[in-house]
Amino acid sequence: MSIFYRIIRSIFKNYNPIYFRHFRVEGIENIPKYGAILFSPNHQNALLDPLLVGTTAGKSIFSLTRSDVFGGPLQWFLDAMQTLPVYRIRDGYDQLKNNDQVFERCYELLGEKKHMMMFSEGRHHDEYYLLRLSKGSSRLVMEAQLRHPNHPIYLQPVGLNYGHHLHAQNDCVVVYGKPLDARNYISEYKTHQAKGLNALRDDLQLAMEACLWLPKNDELYEAKKPFINRKNTLLPFNTLKKELEKECPSLKQAAKKTGLDYLMIGLFSLPNLPFHLAVRWLLGQFKDPVFHGSMHYLGGFIFCFLWWVLGILAFTNAINLLWGISFFSISLSSLYIRQRFVNRTL
Repeated sequence: MSIFYRIIRSIFKNYNPIYFRHFRVEGIENIPKYGAILFSPNHQNALLDPLLVGTTAGKSIFSLTRSDVFGGPLQWFLDAMQTLPVYRIRDGYDQLKNNDQVFERCYELLGEKKHMMMFSEGRHHDEYYLLRLSKGSSRLVMEAQLRHPNHPIYLQPVGLNYGHHLHAQNDCVVVYGKPLDARNYISEYKTHQAKGLNALRDDLQLAMEACLWLPKNDELYEAKKPFINRKNTLLPFNTLKKELEKECPSLKQAAKKTGLDYLMIGLFSLPNLPFHLAVRWLLGQFKDPVFHGSMHYLGGFIFCFLWWVLGILAFTNAINLLWGISFFSISLSSLYIRQRFVNRTL
């Protein structure tokens, strides 16, 4: 594990409880102690998803992600987080051959008892339910297990449960489910490859659904979705999940935004206006709205730090240290109060 990876992971591990109102990790005891692991989280928040797994699993993890995010302004961050590209048909048919080299690298990593992450849904989205899984992660662990039979290779289901996909100071629960041992599927895979893959993929689907508040896009999904709000997400994970499984959950409804809320949001935006404009500019660089939650997370971290450092230095140099400290206090308080009004109805 590189020093840079350790530093980045440590920084964001400590940032998570600041960004989220309540940040919880459950099922950490389910992560295998021996062998290699392919972590399989749901994918609802772009770059934030691998960050949350990477900062909570207690492992050095190499991540597979879509190739089209490489080469942009966040390349340094992708490199720091040990990310590998995976190519899709939409990237160009001639690009698919690059996957052969990438997957050989994956087999090598898992053979060395190193750990990886792959999003089994195959694409990201901003709904709470789990999409039908692709066979990619199942095929990867099965082929790696065949090449390296001397140690177990696990598929580790992970559920990322966001109180809100976009805004800060909402709740987040990361749930690690029961791992699936690839060795239990090898015999069927050798006999009938498709049946072996389907069996592992279907078991992974069920294991991941068990880690999510609202995993199914059924006829009641839209009616239950509003119950995932800040009045209910403080409940223990299993309590909220069981309530959402009922046809008529006995849960609280979110409040409705009033004119006063909008007025207070505008008023308390003023002390940090350059910061808010910088975040809005960052969001504008990403047309895909699924990236916006990640940009709030990363942009909040970077721009807040820059804004506070510059403001403290400017007031301290222009007047004195007391003014610099006062600027920081007013800025922090305004940011917190503004966010309370933003989130009141979420």
